[in-house]
Parts: sequence; C-alpha cells; structure tokens
Amino acid sequence: MIYLLRAGPESEAVLTQGVVAVADVVNVNDLLEGHVTLDLSCLDRIYLNGYVPNLQVSGQVVTFLCAHRGNPIPSPALFNKIGTAFRRAVSDFAEENEIPLVRFSKGARKADVMKPYLDGATRPGVVAIGLAQEFQSVFTGHDRAAEGSGPPNYAFAKADRRVSVFYFYIRDDDFGSGFIKICSYFPYPIKVWLNGHEWAKAQATQAGLAYTALANGFASTEDPDALQEICDRLGPADISAFFDRWMSVIPTPLTDADRDAHYWWELSMRQVEVSRTIVFDAPRRGRAFFESVVADNVGIGRPSEVRVIFNRNIYKNTKGVFRTRVVTRGVEVCLDVNYRDSRIKEYLKEGRALRIETVVNSPDDLGCQRRLHNLDELQAKARAVNARLLTIQKAGQDCAISTTLFERVAQPSVEEGQRTAALRFGDPRVMALAGALCALVHVVVGFTNRSLCAQVSSLLGGPYTSAQATYDLRRLRLKGLIQRIPYTHSYVLTSDGIRVALFYTKVHDRLLGPLLAADQPPAPLPLRQALRVIDGAVDDYVSHARIKAAA
Repeated sequence: MIYLLRAGPESEAVLTQGVVAVADVVNVNDLLEGHVTLDLSCLDRIYLNGYVPNLQVSGQVVTFLCAHRGNPIPSPALFNKIGTAFRRAVSDFAEENEIPLVRFSKGARKADVMKPYLDGATRPGVVAIGLAQEFQSVFTGHDRAAEGSGPPNYAFAKADRRVSVFYFYIRDDDFGSGFIKICSYFPYPIKVWLNGHEWAKAQATQAGLAYTALANGFASTEDPDALQEICDRLGPADISAFFDRWMSVIPTPLTDADRDAHYWWELSMRQVEVSRTIVFDAPRRGRAFFESVVADNVGIGRPSEVRVIFNRNIYKNTKGVFRTRVVTRGVEVCLDVNYRDSRIKEYLKEGRALRIETVVNSPDDLGCQRRLHNLDELQAKARAVNARLLTIQKAGQDCAISTTLFERVAQPSVEEGQRTAALRFGDPRVMALAGALCALVHVVVGFTNRSLCAQVSSLLGGPYTSAQATYDLRRLRLKGLIQRIPYTHSYVLTSDGIRVALFYTKVHDRLLGPLLAADQPPAPLPLRQALRVIDGAVDDYVSHARIKAAA
C-alpha cells in the first residue's frame, strides 16, 4: 500500500536522506475523503483580446476612413490624426480626474508598479493609467502609385510596430482589480485582464456569505455549496458588463458614432485559467499529499496520459513538447504538464491547499471557439481536465489488495464455471501485462487487443501475439479485473483491476527490486548496515545448528 505521513501530537515525521520516522500513516484517498475542508472550482485569471470585427482587412479600413468617416482619400495620415486625438483625450482625462499617469520603464513588472495605487484605492474608479511602448499588430499603409504617375492609391497591411499603449487600472465593485489596455494605433487592439476569484469574493460579500481568503482564492467558508454556486454563476454576461461599464468611462479612439455604425470591440479569449482548490484541515496534510502525488506522477506528461487528461487526440504532427516538469522554487514544488499551447499545473497554495489549474492559452486546444460567449463551454471542459488529472492520481495511489483478492488472482480458480489460469506474481509475462495495464489511459478510454499487444510487447522486449493477448484478456475478465464495454471490442479496468495492476507493478519495481539490491550502493548506508547485521545473525544461527555450507 502507498501511504502518506501523518504526524501525531506526540511525534513529528522526519524525512532525511530517504529515511522516514513517522507516528502513523494514512492513504492518499483517505486523506482526500476525510481531511478536506473545502473543494472549490472557479475561474481564476481571465485575459481577453478586444478587436473590431469590421476593421480586420484592408478593404474594411478603406470603407471606415472614406464611406463612414467621410474622408476623400484613405490616407495613412488619418491614423496619426485619430491616435493623436486619443492620446490627448487620455491626458485630459487623467488631469481632470487627478489620476496618476505612470510611464512604465523597460523591464518593469507592471503589476508591481501599479500595486500601491490599487491597494490605496478607497472607491471604484480608474486608479492609475500606465503608458508603455509595445509591439502591436497594426495597419500600415503605402502608396501603390508610382511617384508622379497619378493620384495616391493606398494599400494597407498589418505589421508589428512599436507603438504607445495605455493601461487603465481599475478598481471595480464586482471584479476588484483589473485593467483594460488600449493600443493608440489603428485598428486599436485591446486587452482586458480580470480575476474570477475576486469576482466571487465580491459576490460572497454582497450575499453576506462569510469566508476566509487564501491569497486570491478561498481558505474556508461557512457554506461551501453556496460559494460554489456563486463561482458557477460567473460567465460571459458578467465580463461583458464590466467591459461595457468601463469603456463608457475611459477615453477611446472610437466614438459613439463609430459604435452606432458597428465599429466597436468584441471580446475573445486569449488566456483563461480554470482552477480547482482543495483545502486541507491542516497544512502538513497538504504537503504530504502533494509530495506523494508528485513522486507517483512524474510520467504523467507522456502523450498517452496527456491525451486522457485533456480528452484530445494526439498525432505525430501535434505541436508541443510532451513532458512532466517538476519546478522547485525554494521549498515550493509545481507539477507542470503541457498540451500544445496550453498546460495544467498543480502546486501547493500557501502551504495548505492543493491547487490544480488548467491554463488555456488557446481555446482551440480544447476544441472551443475563441469568442467570449464560448466561455461556459471552455470552463466546463477545463474543469473536466482538472477532475481527470485528480482521478488518475487517486487511482495511482489506491493499490492495496486483500489476501482473498490476491489468492484469487495469483492462483488457478474456477470463475463462471470455467477454469481460469493464474496470474502468478513474478512471471515475466504477467508482470509485463500488469505494467501495460498501469498505463492509466486505460482507466478512462479503454483498450483493445491490439493496443494491449503493443504495450506488453514493448515491456517484454520480445514478441507478444494477438492470440496471447486474447488468452490474457479472457483470464483478466474471468478474474474480474477487466470488463468489456458493451457493443465494442474495448475493455476497461475494474476497481480490482486497477489495484492489482498497481500492486503487482509497485511491489515488484519499487519494493522487491530495490530491496534485493539493497546490499550495495546506491542503497542508503543505514539499510546496507542493517542487512549486514541480519546476514551475520543468520550465519551465526546456521553455525550453531552445525549445518555445513553448501559445496
């Protein structure tokens, strides 16, 4: 059985060079079931793009400048005119409302620069405006007519240019801190940043629901179900309301007349973080849980398992690097798994809560469209990613089997009136079969004769035929370790099958293998010394029994 440390009031668990002293131990699944005080899913960071749909191609630019704004020639000089008026309007807005206008220096972390202004805000409003020079995708124009050969004939194309952008940092009643970034050059792309946990806090406060904060999340609440209902309510309408509310307050390069003519911004998802926070009743439990989970899941970044977690197909040409990264910052550890442009990260929040976050950097990765009204679908799929990761990790921890189950599996038996061969522990083919079943992809999506052949053959390092797989599938089914998915040729592991596969593999690879080689490095010195003492005691016992050594 795989255990976690739990120190009692009269003793402490000490972990030094792989030697553990512990008062009592507890299984990971028992810990999740008996020591969790809050399990909450919520949108976390929300980063959006704002774009004007009718200003995305060169023909639309000409229509805007001439047919809409009434200019006789669609000249690029008009871009500068609009941009200059916008920059002047921002300066006047800041001066009239006594709002600090801060120029960001190169390399400065904008959140740190603006934090004092946001922390000092006592009422809703724009608390500071940041000015920076950044590369943006904007329209540039050039005259296609040769010099002196006729009237100007301008063409427009997008290019990355370093231009001025304004960050409007806002304190909002519903969302707390956020910002809207507006580019000062045509077609004026926008970025919007919000935090879903802050929205949930504001709604909980308005509803009179008491809670304790955990950084930007929650540590406890008097009514977890009510708090989860609040988190579930956050959707596109709330975010659009925030955007519309503040776009009517701050200066913009587009006017009300432009908006009436359908030249206005729409929002799309750039980056969305969907989190699940599991708060334990004591910090030590969270640390023990996380360290054990990391140790058992260093291979979870493999394509076969990423495919299960994200519920997406992976092909040879699927972009991205599939790996598991265990990042250590000081005493904190983060488990990081990538899929295409997105990733899932798992870490300990302030030492007492397990945080699982699916960071969607491209909604396409989860099969969603980018426009904001698809946020609910994206959030549902990302929550399912978080749930599948935890399901896989819990299955990997729960591998204790009873004596009765072990005897039924490891010895010949009669099942459903049919004689069933044993799955003998230590037999190379059986151990390869158990290792193949441990590929946790099978827990969720099932497996076939063909996929089992490939897995077992690679572990055996030799041939494993379809006929052998058929024979093994029969005895696995009769032993109650797998069950067939109705109307298919696929199988899934039962709960007993998961335990047996993990038990066989872990005992063989993690216990017997290291112990049989424990009389030499790299086994820990205390273990080698203990084995020498035992070896000497056995030799003395044999000597006293006057038994000759074998020839």
